[in-house]
Amino acid sequence: MDIASSAGKIQVLPGDVIGRIAAGEVVERPAAVVKELLENSLDAGSSTITVEIKDGGLGLIRVSDDGEGMSRRDASLAFERHATSKLQSDAQLGAIRTMGFRGEALPSIAAVSNVRLRTVARNEPVGTQLWLAGGTITRVEDAAAIPGTSIEVSDLFFNTPARRKFLKSTTTEFSHISHVVQQAGLAWPQVHFRLVHNGYEVFVLPDVSSARDRVLQVYRGAFGDRALAVDVACDGLALRGFIVDPVRARAGRTPQELFVNRRPIKNGTIQHAVIDGYSAFLAKGHAPLFVLFLDIDPQRVDVNVHPTKREVRFASTEQIHQLVRSAVRQALGRAQVQASLTGSAHARLNEDAAMTPSEWTNPVAPPARESFEPGHQPPASPPSQTSFVGEGAAAYAVDEIREIVPLGQMHRTFLIAQVGDELQVVDQHTAHERVLFERLLRAWHGRALPSQPLLLPEPLELPVQQALILQRHLPELERLGLLIEPFGPTSFLIRSLPVMLGHPDVAVLVQDLIEDLEQWDSISSLEEKVRPILASLACHGAVRAGRPMALPEIKQLVQDWVAEGLIMTCPHGRRVAFRLSGDELARLFDRA
Repeated sequence: MDIASSAGKIQVLPGDVIGRIAAGEVVERPAAVVKELLENSLDAGSSTITVEIKDGGLGLIRVSDDGEGMSRRDASLAFERHATSKLQSDAQLGAIRTMGFRGEALPSIAAVSNVRLRTVARNEPVGTQLWLAGGTITRVEDAAAIPGTSIEVSDLFFNTPARRKFLKSTTTEFSHISHVVQQAGLAWPQVHFRLVHNGYEVFVLPDVSSARDRVLQVYRGAFGDRALAVDVACDGLALRGFIVDPVRARAGRTPQELFVNRRPIKNGTIQHAVIDGYSAFLAKGHAPLFVLFLDIDPQRVDVNVHPTKREVRFASTEQIHQLVRSAVRQALGRAQVQASLTGSAHARLNEDAAMTPSEWTNPVAPPARESFEPGHQPPASPPSQTSFVGEGAAAYAVDEIREIVPLGQMHRTFLIAQVGDELQVVDQHTAHERVLFERLLRAWHGRALPSQPLLLPEPLELPVQQALILQRHLPELERLGLLIEPFGPTSFLIRSLPVMLGHPDVAVLVQDLIEDLEQWDSISSLEEKVRPILASLACHGAVRAGRPMALPEIKQLVQDWVAEGLIMTCPHGRRVAFRLSGDELARLFDRA
């Protein structure tokens, strides 16, 4: 039987279907288009790149550069599948030195959009314009000899409605785009980047001479003066960048940026090495913040393992893990030595914390409850008391309650009290956090979350993607008692807080709230959305570990916790207390 003439089920797909399937691997969302076009501009040696966006990328994406440009022949070939100027043989796959290399980006983008390309090769008198619809070139014309290349992508996913249907909101999609541009800026500080959305200039990153300057341009709010430099080189590997002082670390995970040969990637080995490097320096529940650049011989890393080049494979994983871990520990060690030599604020804080037992057995009388009323400033702490960063100086409010016998405080963290016939050792922070959370939750259910205006509004500067998230949810936060006013594209003024929070570090509080807000799109229940927000508010409003408390304060806090039902964990799952009954004490001392 002639096999060629026999009927069968397997058929070769049409070329346009093949193109759309391939595009689905490379073009996940508008940010993926921006990433691929930026990589082409960087490979072209551009010194200035402008990214213009409309409607989160679904209306228009235009990337313009001043790079080397293309001839008319190259411009037409660039949209053929696997056509590239960056590889000539398979031997070069083992040592990729360019951002792009497969020749898949432009044809994949063109397959699911309408494209207009304008380009001119250097020293050529006439440029080229061409138009494509769904991957097919429809027109080619001469163009003015404006240096560089400009690519416009419009009507993205017009012929793949299923992909378009699963995209997020305009704000969310633009947030991803802004992050892609910021990552390119971090990796290429010598290049001038500009991002525009719906005609509004969102940010400009002028070219700078150092990686530190660029990191501060992008993440000044997260790093500021807290950046610890990482700079090591060993056996053909070089790691440089910045990590955040662990004392200033928080629960959020922005930024955690990693670049390998300037390529932004996710890698579990390096992530684990950073965490391992922090080790005991990092408080439980807090995450390391970092921007790190690993330079490695291209022959020792495979960047061809993921369609979007998000992941890489190393030839010597263990060696890289050891290098990163050691580099982080060295940076933290240097910071500790410097703090001890210069008498930094953190070092002095630890010295001040050496409080004698007599100081908590003979406490200064705390102020009355009315010191927490809106507009009233609490009195300053006595010299013997230490107020940690972001914590109000006012003592915990006191009421006379029977059946609670406060015994003292240990390590300025654990409260010791007799509650009924039990001996209780209570974590002052988690206990207060639980009390505040329960009160906030009740107030929210009762639609009675009053806010307290700040005497001086607190300014806040955020990275673009975080600013977009915050701006989107400002009305919800206002209903929770947190009034934040936009003051520019990435700047805000914090004007009021829920009354019962006292005086937390509001900038750090908002940073943590943004981490909670990022999860809102994946949660359907309103209460499940609100509870993490209230938990963060409670955590930042609660008395901190390390703060001395007077006996009346201890009594009041323990009483409040008892009144809330002796719940044994804080909203984030940490233990509140260790309880020992009279019978258990008797057995311990052989009196049972």
